[in-house]
Amino acid sequence: MNMLDTFIKPMHREGIKFVALFFVASFLLSLIHGFLGLVGLGLTVWCYYFFRDPLRSVPQRVGLIVSPADGIVSLIEKVAPPPELGMTDKPLTRVSVFMSVFNCHVNRAPIGGKIKAVAYKPGKFLNASLDKASEDNERNSLWIELPDGREVAVVQIAGLVARRIVCWTREGDQIGTGERFGLIRFGSRLDVYLPDDVPPLVAVGQTMVAGETVLADLGAEEVQRQAKVI
Repeated sequence: MNMLDTFIKPMHREGIKFVALFFVASFLLSLIHGFLGLVGLGLTVWCYYFFRDPLRSVPQRVGLIVSPADGIVSLIEKVAPPPELGMTDKPLTRVSVFMSVFNCHVNRAPIGGKIKAVAYKPGKFLNASLDKASEDNERNSLWIELPDGREVAVVQIAGLVARRIVCWTREGDQIGTGERFGLIRFGSRLDVYLPDDVPPLVAVGQTMVAGETVLADLGAEEVQRQAKVI
Protein backbone atom coordinates (compact mmCIF):
# COMPACT_ATOMS: atom_id res chain seq x y z
CA MET A 1 0.00 0.00 0.00
CA ASN A 2 1.39 3.42 -0.97
CA MET A 3 0.76 6.79 0.65
CA LEU A 4 -1.98 7.65 -1.87
CA ASP A 5 -3.95 4.51 -0.92
CA THR A 6 -3.86 5.61 2.72
CA PHE A 7 -5.93 8.71 2.00
CA ILE A 8 -7.92 7.85 -1.13
CA LYS A 9 -10.45 5.07 -0.54
CA PRO A 10 -12.97 3.59 -2.97
CA MET A 11 -16.46 5.08 -2.70
CA HIS A 12 -19.62 3.02 -2.46
CA ARG A 13 -22.00 3.44 -5.41
CA GLU A 14 -24.71 4.71 -3.01
CA GLY A 15 -22.70 7.89 -2.63
CA ILE A 16 -22.28 8.79 -6.32
CA LYS A 17 -25.47 10.84 -6.66
CA PHE A 18 -24.85 12.66 -3.36
CA VAL A 19 -21.30 13.63 -4.33
CA ALA A 20 -22.58 14.78 -7.73
CA LEU A 21 -25.22 16.98 -6.06
CA PHE A 22 -22.66 18.45 -3.68
CA PHE A 23 -20.31 19.17 -6.61
CA VAL A 24 -23.02 20.92 -8.64
CA ALA A 25 -24.03 22.97 -5.59
CA SER A 26 -20.36 23.92 -5.05
CA PHE A 27 -20.07 25.10 -8.64
CA LEU A 28 -23.20 27.24 -8.35
CA LEU A 29 -21.97 28.71 -5.06
CA SER A 30 -18.63 29.58 -6.66
CA LEU A 31 -20.50 31.69 -9.22
CA ILE A 32 -21.89 33.74 -6.33
CA HIS A 33 -18.63 34.04 -4.38
CA GLY A 34 -15.30 32.24 -4.47
CA PHE A 35 -15.31 31.61 -0.73
CA LEU A 36 -18.73 29.92 -0.91
CA GLY A 37 -17.38 27.72 -3.66
CA LEU A 38 -14.47 26.64 -1.46
CA VAL A 39 -16.87 25.82 1.36
CA GLY A 40 -18.97 23.76 -1.03
CA LEU A 41 -15.86 21.98 -2.31
CA GLY A 42 -14.92 21.08 1.26
CA LEU A 43 -18.39 19.64 1.85
CA THR A 44 -18.12 17.68 -1.39
CA VAL A 45 -14.86 16.10 -0.20
CA TRP A 46 -16.53 15.29 3.12
CA CYS A 47 -19.47 13.66 1.30
CA TYR A 48 -17.07 11.48 -0.69
CA TYR A 49 -15.25 10.59 2.51
CA PHE A 50 -18.55 9.69 4.23
CA PHE A 51 -19.40 7.15 1.53
CA ARG A 52 -15.94 5.58 1.44
CA ASP A 53 -15.91 1.79 1.28
CA PRO A 54 -12.40 0.57 2.17
CA LEU A 55 -11.31 -3.04 1.98
CA ARG A 56 -11.06 -4.81 5.33
CA SER A 57 -9.07 -7.83 6.54
CA VAL A 58 -11.78 -10.02 8.05
CA PRO A 59 -10.59 -12.70 10.54
CA GLN A 60 -11.55 -16.15 9.30
CA ARG A 61 -11.55 -18.32 12.41
CA VAL A 62 -14.91 -19.99 13.03
CA GLY A 63 -16.84 -18.52 15.95
CA LEU A 64 -15.52 -14.97 15.84
CA ILE A 65 -18.09 -12.14 15.90
CA VAL A 66 -16.73 -8.91 14.43
CA SER A 67 -17.90 -5.34 14.68
CA PRO A 68 -20.57 -4.47 12.09
CA ALA A 69 -19.55 -0.81 12.02
CA ASP A 70 -16.76 1.68 12.46
CA GLY A 71 -17.18 3.82 15.54
CA ILE A 72 -17.13 3.78 19.32
CA VAL A 73 -18.72 1.25 21.69
CA SER A 74 -21.31 3.42 23.42
CA LEU A 75 -23.31 0.87 25.44
CA ILE A 76 -23.11 -2.72 26.66
CA GLU A 77 -26.20 -3.99 28.44
CA LYS A 78 -28.71 -6.83 28.76
CA VAL A 79 -31.93 -6.26 26.83
CA ALA A 80 -34.32 -8.22 24.62
CA PRO A 81 -33.90 -7.97 20.82
CA PRO A 82 -36.41 -5.87 18.82
CA PRO A 83 -39.84 -7.53 19.16
CA GLU A 84 -40.66 -7.18 15.46
CA LEU A 85 -37.92 -9.73 14.70
CA GLY A 86 -39.83 -12.43 16.60
CA MET A 87 -36.51 -13.76 17.88
CA THR A 88 -36.86 -13.98 21.68
CA ASP A 89 -38.11 -11.87 24.57
CA LYS A 90 -35.22 -13.01 26.76
CA PRO A 91 -32.61 -10.33 27.58
CA LEU A 92 -29.36 -10.81 25.64
CA THR A 93 -26.11 -8.88 25.78
CA ARG A 94 -26.35 -5.93 23.42
CA VAL A 95 -23.24 -4.13 22.20
CA SER A 96 -23.93 -0.72 20.62
CA VAL A 97 -21.48 0.91 18.20
CA PHE A 98 -22.06 4.62 17.59
CA MET A 99 -21.02 6.06 14.23
CA SER A 100 -20.35 9.78 13.88
CA VAL A 101 -20.67 11.59 10.54
CA PHE A 102 -16.92 11.08 10.09
CA ASN A 103 -16.98 7.27 10.32
CA CYS A 104 -17.29 4.91 7.37
CA HIS A 105 -21.00 4.00 7.23
CA VAL A 106 -20.92 0.75 5.25
CA ASN A 107 -22.25 -1.98 7.55
CA ARG A 108 -20.82 -5.52 7.67
CA ALA A 109 -22.21 -8.81 8.96
CA PRO A 110 -20.91 -9.57 12.46
CA ILE A 111 -20.85 -13.32 11.70
CA GLY A 112 -21.73 -15.70 8.89
CA GLY A 113 -24.99 -17.61 8.71
CA LYS A 114 -28.48 -17.66 7.25
CA ILE A 115 -30.66 -14.55 7.40
CA LYS A 116 -33.69 -15.91 9.21
CA ALA A 117 -35.63 -12.64 9.28
CA VAL A 118 -35.36 -8.97 8.29
CA ALA A 119 -37.67 -6.47 10.02
CA TYR A 120 -37.97 -2.72 9.41
CA LYS A 121 -39.61 -0.38 11.92
CA PRO A 122 -40.21 3.34 11.31
CA GLY A 123 -39.51 5.69 14.19
CA LYS A 124 -37.92 8.88 15.47
CA PHE A 125 -34.50 10.37 14.75
CA LEU A 126 -33.06 10.91 18.22
CA ASN A 127 -29.33 11.15 18.85
CA ALA A 128 -28.13 7.59 18.15
CA SER A 129 -25.76 7.66 21.14
CA LEU A 130 -28.73 7.73 23.53
CA ASP A 131 -29.94 4.49 25.12
CA LYS A 132 -33.57 5.09 24.11
CA ALA A 133 -32.58 5.36 20.44
CA SER A 134 -32.63 1.55 20.27
CA GLU A 135 -36.33 1.53 21.11
CA ASP A 136 -37.59 4.82 19.61
CA ASN A 137 -35.60 5.43 16.41
CA GLU A 138 -36.15 4.14 12.90
CA ARG A 139 -34.40 0.77 12.62
CA ASN A 140 -33.81 -2.29 10.48
CA SER A 141 -33.07 -5.61 12.18
CA LEU A 142 -31.44 -8.81 10.90
CA TRP A 143 -31.74 -12.20 12.60
CA ILE A 144 -28.78 -14.42 11.70
CA GLU A 145 -28.94 -18.16 12.35
CA LEU A 146 -25.49 -19.71 12.78
CA PRO A 147 -24.53 -23.18 11.49
CA ASP A 148 -24.52 -24.53 15.08
CA GLY A 149 -28.08 -23.29 15.67
CA ARG A 150 -27.18 -20.28 17.79
CA GLU A 151 -28.50 -16.85 16.81
CA VAL A 152 -27.19 -13.30 16.51
CA ALA A 153 -29.14 -10.13 15.76
CA VAL A 154 -27.74 -6.95 14.25
CA VAL A 155 -29.80 -3.76 14.14
CA GLN A 156 -29.25 -0.65 12.01
CA ILE A 157 -30.51 2.43 13.86
CA ALA A 158 -31.00 5.84 12.28
CA GLY A 159 -29.49 8.81 14.08
CA LEU A 160 -30.10 12.50 14.60
CA VAL A 161 -29.31 13.47 11.00
CA ALA A 162 -29.78 10.07 9.33
CA ARG A 163 -32.89 9.74 7.19
CA ARG A 164 -32.24 6.61 5.17
CA ILE A 165 -31.38 3.05 6.20
CA VAL A 166 -30.24 0.88 3.30
CA CYS A 167 -30.17 -2.93 3.53
CA TRP A 168 -29.30 -5.20 0.60
CA THR A 169 -29.81 -8.50 2.43
CA ARG A 170 -33.08 -10.44 2.33
CA GLU A 171 -34.64 -13.22 4.37
CA GLY A 172 -33.23 -16.60 3.36
CA ASP A 173 -29.88 -15.22 2.14
CA GLN A 174 -26.59 -16.70 3.26
CA ILE A 175 -24.06 -14.15 4.44
CA GLY A 176 -20.42 -14.44 5.43
CA THR A 177 -18.62 -12.80 8.32
CA GLY A 178 -17.63 -9.26 7.40
CA GLU A 179 -19.67 -9.12 4.20
CA ARG A 180 -21.35 -5.81 3.40
CA PHE A 181 -25.10 -5.87 4.05
CA GLY A 182 -26.13 -2.20 4.16
CA LEU A 183 -25.39 1.35 5.18
CA ILE A 184 -27.01 4.29 6.96
CA ARG A 185 -26.72 7.80 5.58
CA PHE A 186 -25.27 10.55 7.78
CA GLY A 187 -24.80 9.43 11.40
CA SER A 188 -26.23 6.40 13.18
CA ARG A 189 -25.65 3.30 15.31
CA LEU A 190 -25.43 -0.49 15.07
CA ASP A 191 -26.56 -2.86 17.84
CA VAL A 192 -25.38 -6.47 18.06
CA TYR A 193 -27.25 -8.98 20.25
CA LEU A 194 -24.95 -11.82 21.29
CA PRO A 195 -26.03 -15.41 21.93
CA ASP A 196 -26.86 -16.25 25.53
CA ASP A 197 -23.79 -16.61 27.79
CA VAL A 198 -21.36 -15.22 25.17
CA PRO A 199 -19.48 -12.29 26.78
CA PRO A 200 -18.32 -9.30 24.72
CA LEU A 201 -14.57 -8.94 24.30
CA VAL A 202 -14.78 -5.16 23.95
CA ALA A 203 -15.45 -2.34 26.41
CA VAL A 204 -17.40 0.92 26.38
CA GLY A 205 -15.34 3.65 24.75
CA GLN A 206 -13.34 1.25 22.56
CA THR A 207 -12.79 2.18 18.92
CA MET A 208 -14.18 -0.38 16.47
CA VAL A 209 -13.27 -1.19 12.87
CA ALA A 210 -16.07 -2.83 10.87
CA GLY A 211 -15.24 -6.35 9.76
CA GLU A 212 -11.95 -6.43 11.67
CA THR A 213 -12.36 -5.76 15.40
CA VAL A 214 -13.36 -8.96 17.22
CA LEU A 215 -16.44 -8.17 19.28
CA ALA A 216 -16.95 -11.65 20.79
CA ASP A 217 -15.80 -15.25 20.43
CA LEU A 218 -18.30 -18.10 20.58
CA GLY A 219 -15.57 -20.42 21.83
CA ALA A 220 -14.02 -18.13 24.43
CA GLU A 221 -14.22 -18.85 28.15
CA GLU A 222 -13.09 -15.35 29.08
CA VAL A 223 -15.39 -13.15 31.17
CA GLN A 224 -16.58 -9.78 29.89
CA ARG A 225 -13.62 -7.49 29.38
CA GLN A 226 -13.05 -4.37 31.40
CA ALA A 227 -11.08 -1.36 30.21
CA LYS A 228 -9.33 1.67 31.65
CA VAL A 229 -9.05 4.98 29.84
CA ILE A 230 -5.44 6.18 30.07
